[in-house]
Amino acid sequence: MINDRKDALEAVKKNGRALINASEDLQGDRGFILEAMNQNGQALEYASATLKDDREVVLAAVNQYGKALKYASAALKADREVVLAAMNQNGQAFKYASAALKADREVVLAAVN
Repeated sequence: MINDRKDALEAVKKNGRALINASEDLQGDRGFILEAMNQNGQALEYASATLKDDREVVLAAVNQYGKALKYASAALKADREVVLAAMNQNGQAFKYASAALKADREVVLAAVN
């Protein structure tokens, strides 16, 4: 278990999945998670449920790694701006968008571009 913020960020920078080894306190620390998302958006998988529903955190994650949309809350998978940001980073994130947004012309175009 990694308790040190600096060590945890270094580990996440190398591999987003390293966040699984961070302490529960760090996984739920909004400031730390925002920093981690800028290093590796894939780390969203190991953020607390509350932070997976935090729009700013999820936007940071999908801007860095579009497929991090997979780990966002259902509400944010239905947020047009969040989904478009994910599509702009990686069109393959389309499969994680809400059903309603999968029918949205602009979202579909963003995914195929």
